[in-house]
Amino acid sequence: MNTAMILAYTGIGLMIGLSGIGSAIGVSIGGRATLGALKKNEDAFGSYMLLSALPGTQGLYGFAGFFIVNNAILAIIKETGSLNAFQGSSIFAAGLALGLVGLMSGIKQGEVSAQGIEGIGSGYDVFGKTMVLAVFPELYAIVAFAATFLISAGLTNG
Repeated sequence: MNTAMILAYTGIGLMIGLSGIGSAIGVSIGGRATLGALKKNEDAFGSYMLLSALPGTQGLYGFAGFFIVNNAILAIIKETGSLNAFQGSSIFAAGLALGLVGLMSGIKQGEVSAQGIEGIGSGYDVFGKTMVLAVFPELYAIVAFAATFLISAGLTNG
């Protein structure tokens, strides 16, 4: 195993690990808010559950990124026999970027969702507005996922 392969798989590990941690923290923030809101209003559990689950998507982006990048690595190895330093570094950078964006957007999405859950629990009709506002952090995770896809496609097509 050469340095390029170590860089590539370290990047994949960061991609999956950091985005998964962001999702775990985000859904935990939403879950804690749900438990508090249930004490005030049990009837809105469906709304609480949807808002609590939103940050879980960041981990899915990291997992999907793994499949895309791993397939690119396998295609490169099949064609050339190994990764070069540029390819390994590119995959590392893509993994780090998607991992960090997934980490932060998952946490921040959980915080936005928690505020909405607290509002609903207090009797305010803010479910739709909370969904809209909670999607904003998600957009950056989508952008990072798209960048990972484009980097990966560039490695196999260039």
